[in-house]
Amino acid sequence: MKAIIFDLDGTLLDTIADLHQATNYALEKFGFPQRSIEEINSFLGNGLRMLIRLSVPAEENEETVQAVLKEMKAYYADHYHDLTLPYPGILDMLRSCKDQGIPMAIVSNKADPFVKNLNQFFFKELIDVAIGETENLPRKPSPHMVFSALEQLGVSHEEAYYVGDSEVDILTAKNAGLPCIAVTWGFRTEAFLRESGATTLLRAPKDLLNFIIE
Repeated sequence: MKAIIFDLDGTLLDTIADLHQATNYALEKFGFPQRSIEEINSFLGNGLRMLIRLSVPAEENEETVQAVLKEMKAYYADHYHDLTLPYPGILDMLRSCKDQGIPMAIVSNKADPFVKNLNQFFFKELIDVAIGETENLPRKPSPHMVFSALEQLGVSHEEAYYVGDSEVDILTAKNAGLPCIAVTWGFRTEAFLRESGATTLLRAPKDLLNFIIE
């Protein structure tokens, strides 16, 4: 295996606190009830629009969802790494993969500018390609962002693993024809991942390289 495609939120970065603050800031601006961090956690995985759609009251229309989303994105743009950090052991794992010459990419349902900024901020010398949701590439579980990352890395889908922390990631890997490694330190429990079809699970970042090169 010659490459690794990573999910971002819940896999490489613990972003929940900043997303929680940004969402509640936007909800408060519109007079909507605040959401708990557990609720925000359960709403993640399908992009920022879906996060806001699930966060606002169910009876609100699409126009309101878009207005809240705009407010959330504006706040998040200034606060996207206030509290966000790599999970313990992630940087050491990425450096080890880099030392082994393994090409790496990020594919995320977060908006593309945020994905690229976070990659630049945290993983500048480690990860070669970072792709987020754009108008031209449908979000996961569509495989198109994965295919774009593989093309930019110069490898085929037979030469890569996909690493993620959610049911969306498991389905994305299946759709792209990549073996999936589900990680248990992110936004979903091990039991939930198994129920969602995960067959290969890792409990610590340090175990990833050993698994790949065995």
